[in-house]
Amino acid sequence: MSTEAQQQQPLAERPKKEKKEKKGKSGAGGSLELDPPPAYIDHRLQIFERLKRQQDEKIAQKPRDNINVTLPDGRVEIGKAWETSPASIARSISKSLFENTVIARVNGEELWDLERPLEGNCKLELLKFDDPDGKKVFWHSSAHVLGEASERKYGCDLCIGPPVEDGFYYEMALSDNGVVATEDYAPLTTIAEKAIKEKQPFERLELTKEELLEMFQSNKYKQHIIKDKIPDGTSTTVYRCGPLIDLCRGPHVPHTGRIKSFKVMKNSASYFLGDAKNDSLQRIYGVSFPDKKLMDEHLKYLEEAAKRDHRKIGKEQELFFFHDMSPGSCFFLPHGTIIYNALQAFIREEYWKRGYQEVISPNMFHSDLWKRSGHWQHYSEDMFTFEVEKDKWALKPMNCPGHCLLFSHRTRSYNELPMRIADFGILHRNEASGALSGLTRVRRFQQDDTHIFCTEDQIEQEILGLFDFLQAVYGNFGFTFKLKLSTRPEGHLGDIATWNRAEERLKNALDAFAKNGGVSWELNPGDGAFYGPKIDITISDALKRDFQCATIQLDFQLPQQFNLEYVTKENAPAAAKEESEDNAVPTANPNAQLNGESVAEAPHGTAATASAVQKQSGEKSYRKEVTPGCARPVMIHRAICGSFERFIAILTEHFAGKWPFWLSPRQVLVVPVMPTANPYVLEVQKTLRERGMHADIDITGNTMQKKIRQGQLAQYNFIFVVGAQEMESKTVNIRNRDDPTTQAKGELIPLAEAIAKLEHLRSSKELTKPAVVGKDA
Repeated sequence: MSTEAQQQQPLAERPKKEKKEKKGKSGAGGSLELDPPPAYIDHRLQIFERLKRQQDEKIAQKPRDNINVTLPDGRVEIGKAWETSPASIARSISKSLFENTVIARVNGEELWDLERPLEGNCKLELLKFDDPDGKKVFWHSSAHVLGEASERKYGCDLCIGPPVEDGFYYEMALSDNGVVATEDYAPLTTIAEKAIKEKQPFERLELTKEELLEMFQSNKYKQHIIKDKIPDGTSTTVYRCGPLIDLCRGPHVPHTGRIKSFKVMKNSASYFLGDAKNDSLQRIYGVSFPDKKLMDEHLKYLEEAAKRDHRKIGKEQELFFFHDMSPGSCFFLPHGTIIYNALQAFIREEYWKRGYQEVISPNMFHSDLWKRSGHWQHYSEDMFTFEVEKDKWALKPMNCPGHCLLFSHRTRSYNELPMRIADFGILHRNEASGALSGLTRVRRFQQDDTHIFCTEDQIEQEILGLFDFLQAVYGNFGFTFKLKLSTRPEGHLGDIATWNRAEERLKNALDAFAKNGGVSWELNPGDGAFYGPKIDITISDALKRDFQCATIQLDFQLPQQFNLEYVTKENAPAAAKEESEDNAVPTANPNAQLNGESVAEAPHGTAATASAVQKQSGEKSYRKEVTPGCARPVMIHRAICGSFERFIAILTEHFAGKWPFWLSPRQVLVVPVMPTANPYVLEVQKTLRERGMHADIDITGNTMQKKIRQGQLAQYNFIFVVGAQEMESKTVNIRNRDDPTTQAKGELIPLAEAIAKLEHLRSSKELTKPAVVGKDA
């Protein structure tokens, strides 16, 4: 324990001060804190202090051998095992380094409390708040402070309190099914700030499962977690700060005083473990920072994000809406449909350039298809299922099994590969009602979904082609993107040799892309899909928020599960001769019939491995040996926009509703100077619409200034103002939304010239870069 921590007396031994009258209200209108505090607090403290003394005695007996601690710059610090801590090393370098360090990382993997003694030779990194892991730890520690404040105020039963993308939350059950009110935010913050001012140390203690059950005997939620997550005969840790002791793996900041700015943000209802069958809970969200300036910047960022919220802009611009008669299924209004169609047309243009073939596939399939693909066993709860003539069917949640049927409906030859199949089919996923959120989480959607069937030798070239596709699409919207290679996970299917070859090909493609001016990539070990390695692509928007839209996944399993095969180059002439003699198109595989028989080994032993897995799980094996003279293709799953619905939500917020011209549903507004110019207004609109422009007019009784102002608020790209002079000369006066210098009368532009420039702007898809308002701007 640090000197600072040792100076903190155990809570049970501190002299009690006279209680002063507290300001603030509780949920029930009482004092700031419960008095007396809940009995479980003292119960936990007594167990903690007894077992903590025993742990400290054991650590004191550990041998103090010399250890080498290697820092990132290669310098080696000599320390003592079970004595030297990351904190002591940081202090020896500089006071400011220690004060700015949130947490340590040991041997490149394990996060480590700053005050926890090191146990042997190791590599040590000292992480600040701006490190992703440092931020998570900081917000996790802040969640404990919120938990402490909640116990002291409500006497509640705490459940879980994790860090999240923009802060943290704590879930809890209040007595008598109580609810949190916005009036509680101030008193909760006051209690939290009191805990922060006390600089309560975070103390780590390892407990057995039996000791944990005793410590949390009054909290049924902790009891459930302990019994469900901790195997018999094992142990885990708890952490204490002040009167709070919580089941937690940690690690944490040294003490609560590291938190310089703390704010309760919102609250909501939730279910224990996210299951609607369980108890309803209260969830309180908060955010904190090690610097007040960072809090101010964060609040400014949230204010800008609220202005850009796609649900708000969607309503203001009449793009879309949702209705209770079909939750999670969007009604796209005419202006929203224009954006949807323009986006889809853009992707179609890119498909044509890149040799994709678009198909249309069924929207519902018999359950046998999903059983064969494995989705029925592992994904059926997220599918919309129903009966047809006493058989089970389902709406498709993805296209890949159907595309396997498409590939296998006739014999395929090596010279047809790579086969790039694109499908804009409607998909349905049975998302929980509580998870639905605007366009970002829906039940009915469409994707720019494609599957590439290729040989192993073609993988690298296909991946490079996809990187070029990414640049073309994301570059059109001003997005930057990052790449991560996720490799073989535990529980993978297939043999290691096949995985190694696939990962090597992806690495080669990533390296070649980076070398030729593309972005660098990161390794994400062990996070691949069970059926193959994948590349995750994350885009960054105008607010510097990250979104994963695109994914590139190699799949060796579905081609085997559906017995997909193609005639190899060496055997193509013989196959062609046989086909000619038969005067018919043979079926390479009987996989249009969904009930195949179990067979022996497929290439690389993958089928045997998968069959073994299926037998262990009681699943049926559909795999057959490859036909002599044939080989299995590799399947690449690929999406760039992902769900069009979600991508439109991202674009709406990225552009703040100021759509680029080629995508805009409000391209031109024509406004007359006086009523006598109305015929010319109609003529200009007709001419623009004949050229495929989205042109509107305003010939209402409002003043010209009001019409222009309304057009500006509606985010029209251009406002054409026409009067007698323009009508006589067949010209227009143009106001450009993105050019402040054009907001007064300027030179007159011939209508034909203006249209030509607009057509060029539309076809070139030129982009006015959105202003960046970053979290750290």
